Amino acid sequence: MSESRDAEAGSESEDGTTTVAVTGAAGYIGSCVVKQLQAAHSEWEITAFDNFYLGDVRQVGDVAVEHLDVRDRDRLEDALAGADIVMHLAALSGVDDCADHPDLAYEVNVQGTENVAWFCRKHETGLIFPFSMGVIGDPQKFPITVDHPRDPLNWYGRTKLLNERAIETFSEGAFPAHQFMIANLYGDHTIDGERVSKGTVTNFFLDRALAGETLTVYEPGTQSRNYVHVEDVARAYVDSAEKMIGQLDRGDTGVEKYELASDEDPSVEELAELVADVAADERDIDADVEIIPNPRSGETLVDSFPVDTSRTEAALGWSAEHTVEETIRDRLRTA
Repeated sequence: MSESRDAEAGSESEDGTTTVAVTGAAGYIGSCVVKQLQAAHSEWEITAFDNFYLGDVRQVGDVAVEHLDVRDRDRLEDALAGADIVMHLAALSGVDDCADHPDLAYEVNVQGTENVAWFCRKHETGLIFPFSMGVIGDPQKFPITVDHPRDPLNWYGRTKLLNERAIETFSEGAFPAHQFMIANLYGDHTIDGERVSKGTVTNFFLDRALAGETLTVYEPGTQSRNYVHVEDVARAYVDSAEKMIGQLDRGDTGVEKYELASDEDPSVEELAELVADVAADERDIDADVEIIPNPRSGETLVDSFPVDTSRTEAALGWSAEHTVEETIRDRLRTA
């Protein structure tokens, strides 16, 4: 529940324009967010930043993506100056990358996010931030909501839990914050005709099918995840910013948390079989599915992963629009 601060706040910069800053803007999600912000609100000023660790988008429409490392607090403060809302999407994402580079994950995910949250506290700037369902670990009950107990199984999930708690602390009495618990991403989008993608499990299977390779599934194969399209997630951030403008005008502070997910939670084997079936239907591709030994530790193996998004629908008017099958078909038709 948000509270109100005593100091007056406005949703516009000094020149009367709403300014939204996006970190991680060169990446898979961030570039999609910048694109959708431009489409929905051409009157807003949008600034975009990234350190180009993985993302390589340098321009989205008329917005140039500037270099910024969120670990550099002085540079960060200069770059974000004047922002009414910060969408902080910069992170070292993924279980494997964080396990392989734990110090970097701590510096970027934990210290970098605290730098952003501290900026927002100093300047009473709204903050929109995604964390992962990895903070939950093995779910204790279904459907999953943001109220579920936290027990992350890996270092990536732990860094996101530290982020979640830090923003709760920094925002209290100072600025409004929206935190999004996000399901597994899938799908692509385009920037100036160029496909922007990521090594999601769906894309992994699609790439192997198109290459005529076996679709390998880590055992037991029954492990389930919820899947949400990157375009749907980006749209939620636009909805979030629109709501946050009103909160800034009212002087609201504190955290609100929302779920971003769909009603699709197939097992990994079911997802592979779906890709194989659609590949046969659309491209006459004969793709085999094979269960192989699982090299990973620190992941949940539950065979069902339903998520309740009714809170998000009620507060933001958001719901997932894309489906896994239509996305798979579209990729196979256009590849």
